[in-house]
Amino acid sequence: MHTILEFPEVLRLIEDRSAAFRAAIASADDLDVPVPTCPDWTLRDLAQHLGDGRRRQAAIVAAGPGAEPPAKTNPKGAPTAPRDREALDAWLAESTELMLDAMREAGPDRGCWTWWGRSQAPQTSGAIARHQIQEIAVHTYDAQLAQGAAQPLPAEVAVEGIDEFLVTVAATNVPWPFKPATIDLHAAEGGSWRLTLNADGVRCDDLAADAEPGDLVTRGAASEVVLYLYDRIPFDSLENTGSTEPMDQLAEWDPNA
Repeated sequence: MHTILEFPEVLRLIEDRSAAFRAAIASADDLDVPVPTCPDWTLRDLAQHLGDGRRRQAAIVAAGPGAEPPAKTNPKGAPTAPRDREALDAWLAESTELMLDAMREAGPDRGCWTWWGRSQAPQTSGAIARHQIQEIAVHTYDAQLAQGAAQPLPAEVAVEGIDEFLVTVAATNVPWPFKPATIDLHAAEGGSWRLTLNADGVRCDDLAADAEPGDLVTRGAASEVVLYLYDRIPFDSLENTGSTEPMDQLAEWDPNA
C-alpha cells in the first residue's frame, strides 16, 4: 500500500527538487539552448516558467477556497526573470520560498482552486504541494536533459510521483468511452497501482497483492514510469505485458473535450 507523505516531508521534497533545478540552471554554459522535451523553449524560458509558476501557486494557495486563479504568464512574454545569473538564481529561490511560505501558512487541508476538480485528488493546498514536487522534478529532468546530463528522478520522489499522477491527472469521474479495462503499474522500488477504466470513469487504487493481472501490466523503475506518464520517454521504455490499447487510449483521451 502506498503511504501518502506527511506535509512537512512534501515541503522538504519541494525544497530539494527546487535546489536541484537551480543547480541545473546554474551549471548551464548557455541558457539559450533549446529544451528537447519542452518544444520551442530554451533553458531561460524554462527558468521563467518555473519561477512564474511557483509565484502563481503561492497566490492560489494564499487566496484560499472560492478564489479565481491568477492569470498564467507566457515565459516568452513575461520579463520578470532577471537575465543576470546570480539575480536569476536568487529570483528562483525567492519564487520557491514564496510558495512554501504560502503552503506553511495554509497547512495541508485548506481548500483552494485547482484544475483537477473531477479527479480523486482533493482541492487543497496539500494536494497542490504534492503536485508541485512532480512539476519541479520533471522540469529539473528537462533542464538536465538540455545539457546532455539528465539524471533519474530520486526514488522517493518518483514513487510518490506515480501515485500523485494517477490520482490527480489520470483519475476522473467522466465515464470511460472505450472498452472497460484495467491497467496495473509496478515500480521496481516498491508500490503497485491499478487503474480501473469503465463507465464510472477512471479510478486509481493500490493493487492488492493477490490480484489477478490486469489487461495491461506495466513495470519499470519508478523514475521511468513517471517520465513516461509526463510524456518524457516512450511507452516501450517500460516492460509491458498484455494489451497496450487501454494505455494508448488513455494517453489520447481528453475527458473535458
